[in-house]
Amino acid sequence: MALAFDEYGRPFIIIRDQESKARVRGLDAQKANIMAAKAVARVLRTSLGPNGMDKMLQSPDGDVTITNDGATILEQMEIENQIGKLMVELSRSQDYEIGDGTTGVVVLAGALLEQAEVLLERGIHPIRVAEGYEMASKLAVDHLTHIGHKFDFSPDNIEPLVQTCMTTLSSKIVGRCKRQLAEIAVKAVLAVADLERSDVNLDLIKVEGKVGGRLEDTELVYGIVVDKDMSHPQMPKEIKNAKIAILTCPFEPPKPKTKHKVDIDSVEKFEALQAAEKTYFNDMVRQCKDAGATLVICQWGFDDEANHLLMHENLPAVRWVGGVELELIAIATGGRIVPRFQELTSDKLGKAGLVREKGFGTTKDRMLYIEQCANSRAVTIFIRGGNKMMIEETKRSLHDALCVARNLIRDKAIVYGGGAAEIACSLAVEAAADKISGVEQYAMRAFADALDMVPMALAENSGLQPINTLTAVKAQQVKEQNPHLGIDCNDVGTNDMREQNVFETLIGKKQQVLLATQVVKMILKIDDVISPSAF
Repeated sequence: MALAFDEYGRPFIIIRDQESKARVRGLDAQKANIMAAKAVARVLRTSLGPNGMDKMLQSPDGDVTITNDGATILEQMEIENQIGKLMVELSRSQDYEIGDGTTGVVVLAGALLEQAEVLLERGIHPIRVAEGYEMASKLAVDHLTHIGHKFDFSPDNIEPLVQTCMTTLSSKIVGRCKRQLAEIAVKAVLAVADLERSDVNLDLIKVEGKVGGRLEDTELVYGIVVDKDMSHPQMPKEIKNAKIAILTCPFEPPKPKTKHKVDIDSVEKFEALQAAEKTYFNDMVRQCKDAGATLVICQWGFDDEANHLLMHENLPAVRWVGGVELELIAIATGGRIVPRFQELTSDKLGKAGLVREKGFGTTKDRMLYIEQCANSRAVTIFIRGGNKMMIEETKRSLHDALCVARNLIRDKAIVYGGGAAEIACSLAVEAAADKISGVEQYAMRAFADALDMVPMALAENSGLQPINTLTAVKAQQVKEQNPHLGIDCNDVGTNDMREQNVFETLIGKKQQVLLATQVVKMILKIDDVISPSAF
């Protein structure tokens, strides 16, 4: 409690920090924060690289997730500590911006904080450490641009994109099918990409999964796959040259918004009501037929009478289709979403070369394929797998691969993986530190040591001797002046990542260094933690 006195000598309290607050100051606060961040980074360290281990997470309601995707692991871990939450945010921002490298960015931030702790214990001020880290991160990013490699691709030559996506998928459970899945991801991105503007809208790629079959049965559909079937079992299962009416209005008589009550006290009135309903249904079906529709896709359901009438009028229909799927169908088929039957005209219909219902296995599971669309800029990746967990993990892995392909279309530059880029940057930062006269040189050397922790973790996770492997590769890089040498995680027999075709996006690697440095600087500048005490 801090006391002060006014001009009359009366005491008054400035800060009341009795039992209500717990407070940690100075070096103790910084050490506590660093310890929390290191604990989070340590969880992800074993998941880094192609031989990284998976984590099994159980939610409070019993759902189990098995994954080695950094963002997913941290999202599902219930982290109470505020600094731990900062690491979760760090991983999330890498995921939102780049889509890949979510584990690496947290491991790098943890390593930077570990090195900073040693400097703080030596008595170096946290601000000087933060400034040194900032200088080192700028140097590292410049060096990444220097060693980055530009490449050209075209819709006919997609091999560079496929190789980079394969590097991303090699660290996932789906690694055994990485070639097939990488090709699917690249073709999907190129189908929706605007190459003139170097832009990709990933919302146009729908990822759908169905339990059953093998992972190898995963396919790319140039169109939309909807997890629905025809509303009546006797409706045709295949429609060629379909003209599709996309409706958000229900197939049922209108309901007044106000409260109402219908009194029916005679058979005649009941029959009149029934006839009115039938006329209403007939009018709706007639309006669809008059517009030239051969298939109706409706956001809402419709009762058995409407279903029977549609069947009778030979107008196939699909009901309960979600809003997002309706939008994708409208984009793919070039149709318009119609909110009222009165507005339905032939120019608002979507067109598709083939609409078919496909069954799976021995179950009665069916899905609707809308293919050969007028505008094939909406595609679906349809995943098969042995169980739900496998499909969910494949979706996450494909999301990473799609993001990598998108980043390469935006910025056609790569660096070599396997820790090669980190070792090259570490050597560059270490060399630059010798030319700095101030205390910052210690922080820059610490930054270089932290960069070395990434290839060390890769070596450790691959069952190699971490220190021996790192020093050997580092010495080789210096001797040959070759920034493409990294850790041989897959025991291929060469350390040259160019020969192993291990690539990462330059934009993703830069983002990792910048984001990790930014968060570490924020954590180092905290010297007083005031929190409500636990009762």
